[in-house]
Amino acid sequence: MSGHSKWANIQHRKGRQDEKRGKIWTRIIREITVAARAGGGDLGTNPRLRLAVDRAKAANMPADRIKYNIDKATGNAEGISYEEIRYEGYGIGGAAILVDTMTDNKVRTVAEVRHAFAKYGGNMGAEGSVAFQFRHCGQLIFAPDTNEEKVMEVALEAGAEDVISDDDGAIEVLTAYPDFEAVKNALQAAGLKPEVADVTMRAENPIELTGDEAVRMQRLLDVLEELDDVQAIYHNAEIDSEAL
Repeated sequence: MSGHSKWANIQHRKGRQDEKRGKIWTRIIREITVAARAGGGDLGTNPRLRLAVDRAKAANMPADRIKYNIDKATGNAEGISYEEIRYEGYGIGGAAILVDTMTDNKVRTVAEVRHAFAKYGGNMGAEGSVAFQFRHCGQLIFAPDTNEEKVMEVALEAGAEDVISDDDGAIEVLTAYPDFEAVKNALQAAGLKPEVADVTMRAENPIELTGDEAVRMQRLLDVLEELDDVQAIYHNAEIDSEAL
């Protein structure tokens, strides 16, 4: 199946994330805390915690710090209690945006998110206003020079739902959430290393933004990304990186 061109957007997004590496550990620790409290500290029976630990390792977080935060979350020690809240809205050119947060003060968080949308050209939406445009799924993306036939064979045999060839040669594997780990492990065992491997909210109907719209959309996303309580942002804009 053929898809849109995503590779340039992925590389651009990864570069911007690398520039903000200092905040990544804080977000991962919050995710570990919430996952461990909700499902326990056993990685074997808590897939959400396994994914959080994988992210921590990918971000070079030391093993003892990972263990400390799991133990803290599942022990009797008092700590901050985080609440997960998702906000929805529209960005530049009508682009759909989901903003996932973890907060100990939802009054503060909603005010900050609403202010960012309003000040930088977006509009905060009601619950359900844009979520229907996204699909909760596992996503693995391979670089354009990857052997497509091998990816397809291994992925579909392991239970993937779809393998998409993007216009620029990148290969995207989509899975149901429960099957993500099995598919990822099978691909890695076959020597196929994805550039992106995560559970995500995948936009079903991407829209292309160029010129001034691309610049304004990136600014809005950057401001939202910089908010302390924001964990992840999903959107359906394919931003022309040459315009930035």
